[in-house]
Amino acid sequence: METYILELQKLREKLLRLMAKALELDEKEMMEYFEDGMQSIKMTYYPPCPQLDLVMGITPHFNSTLLIILLQLNCVEDLHNHKDNVWFPVNILPNALIVNIGDILE
Repeated sequence: METYILELQKLREKLLRLMAKALELDEKEMMEYFEDGMQSIKMTYYPPCPQLDLVMGITPHFNSTLLIILLQLNCVEDLHNHKDNVWFPVNILPNALIVNIGDILE
């Protein structure tokens, strides 16, 4: 788990640098602004449920953070993204990370 966390931190730094460049912001300032940022890991498991009307999951929500990096191991296709007041499904690719931009960027 420790190795995974360290790799996520490296990825976060790369993404922050790319975001700074794309937004024409000073890269050093961007890194300093988020260097002491909180990092957390949340693991969620949904066992198979044969009765679809009884399936429970995370309720629709918005992320107030800057970056959300998701790894879906079981390819459950119930992740949705919100754009223009519409929720649409996210296609899950095996062995891929999903990077969401949170509300803090706005």
